Amino acid sequence: MKMLRIPLLMMGLLLCSQGFAATAQQNKMTTCNADATTKALKGDERKAFMSTCLKAAPAANDAKTLTPQQQKMKDCNASAKTKALTGDARKTFMSTCLKG
Repeated sequence: MKMLRIPLLMMGLLLCSQGFAATAQQNKMTTCNADATTKALKGDERKAFMSTCLKAAPAANDAKTLTPQQQKMKDCNASAKTKALTGDARKTFMSTCLKG
């Protein structure tokens, strides 16, 4: 019974430690806060900066990668746009493009 305690304890610690990983939003908050501190912003100026910084698009390394289906949809949509398709013609083109 004593031999099981250590492996079970280690498994518990590993499972608990995953809950402490920072989320993307927390990382963004940390980065924006550091930038505001570097710029020595105070009061309303800091609030405005933080608001703008947190609303900004994520950095390239934070961006989610597209699934193959999403990439296909993006490519077909771009093709339809360059061909200036609208209405039923666009619907037909998108259907064909996404199937092929």
